[in-house]
Amino acid sequence: MNFRISSPSDIVPLFTEPLVAMDWQGQKLAEQLMQILLLAFAVVGFGGGYILGSFQMMVLIYASGVVLTTLITVPNWPFFNRNPLKWLDPSEAEKHPKPQLAVPSKKKSSKK
Repeated sequence: MNFRISSPSDIVPLFTEPLVAMDWQGQKLAEQLMQILLLAFAVVGFGGGYILGSFQMMVLIYASGVVLTTLITVPNWPFFNRNPLKWLDPSEAEKHPKPQLAVPSKKKSSKK
């Protein structure tokens, strides 16, 4: 995608081209990174705030960790798209019938 904009008509493709979504493995990786980074910054922030005796320093360390974690995990970086899904074309999907749910048969209960 070319981000050089020389005229107003160059802006239209930025909004009409399809966006590539993060794949499932990428979502799992982003979630794990988020949890690890937030926990690490919480521990470092608590330790630094305790040693320095400063609640403000603790909050600043943790807040910077939240910002850094957001910058790492929220954008759709290329390393989150290493396992793309292979979708069927709509014409190919029409050829294959949809699976039907199995309905359990009702058996007559015998009373003795």
